[in-house]
Amino acid sequence: MVDRPSQRRPLRRPLREVFGDELRRERHEQGRTLADVADDAAVSLPYLSEVERGVKDPSSEVIGAIADALELPVPELLERVARELRVATQRDVRAQLLAA
Repeated sequence: MVDRPSQRRPLRRPLREVFGDELRRERHEQGRTLADVADDAAVSLPYLSEVERGVKDPSSEVIGAIADALELPVPELLERVARELRVATQRDVRAQLLAA
């Protein structure tokens, strides 16, 4: 049986929120401001804020620019996002099993 997008259960959190959380976490760990990272990434401060809050769905180029500004390799960012999605999926499965 083929798993079609229409048959899959939607993600609990939008992917843009997970990306935003990971970018914000890295920025905070580095002790950097939104203004500093926005300037280095050549994006506006309001736009970076919206990306971090999961309001905007940034292009791959913007994700790359922000990751570069944070000196965070894109593959590492993707691994972090994938790990968070796996954890969230496991929580969802457990919750479904407990509810059954």
